[in-house]
Amino acid sequence: MTAPSRPAGTFARTFTQRFSCTPRGARLARQLALVTLHDWGVPEGTRLSADAGLVVAELASNAATHGRVLGRDFELRMTLLPGILRLEVSDPRRDRRPAVQPPAYQAESGYGLPIVDALTTDWGVMERIIGKTVWAELASPPTP
Repeated sequence: MTAPSRPAGTFARTFTQRFSCTPRGARLARQLALVTLHDWGVPEGTRLSADAGLVVAELASNAATHGRVLGRDFELRMTLLPGILRLEVSDPRRDRRPAVQPPAYQAESGYGLPIVDALTTDWGVMERIIGKTVWAELASPPTP
């Protein structure tokens, strides 16, 4: 995978943090993502902030639920470029790849990836030496 091209004179803002593969870790990932976006000039309550919060919540929850390996963490990485916010969640399970499937009638789960698919401009999965990274991109206004 190649790095996104960017015009001369622009810079990327990045944030990386590891969390425990637990529901608490997933909640903390979402909260810290929103705080980081606010620090980057994307206030809470904006569409980008709300969409990013939902996407991080889903990807982090999936990592904690389906990507869990005892004693291993998951990692959140965010990169803000002019026009794009890239969100990446890496977990230690390579064998369980996410896929959008229609939820069963009256199902209590299975709605998260269709939401990610609807909110993002693109998303996918990259394999790593250990585990995988699920990434998603949201369109964002240029940063000042």
